[in-house]
Amino acid sequence: MAADPLENCIGFEWDDANAHKNWDRHRVTPGDAEEVFFNEPLVVRSDLRHSRDEKRYYALGRNAADRRLFIVFTIRRKLIRVISARDMNRNETEAYERYEKETS
Repeated sequence: MAADPLENCIGFEWDDANAHKNWDRHRVTPGDAEEVFFNEPLVVRSDLRHSRDEKRYYALGRNAADRRLFIVFTIRRKLIRVISARDMNRNETEAYERYEKETS
């Protein structure tokens, strides 16, 4: 199994434009997105289709209010840089629920 890409991360880095875009389009705050990384279960996978210039990942998880979110991020200098955050779609929700059952 591949190493955990979050293992050495020590915090978050935000681009103001991305933070505003996530709020305007999906009503997701930076705090909502960050909470996903501290709650279980958390599903993290490589986003191979969008990893041309830098390695990207996606995460499926829940914030403190139990909102299921899909997060696209990269890691820069041990910091998680969220690129996009939105509610999970139906397929993502189903995959997350399967993972949840397998790990409980």
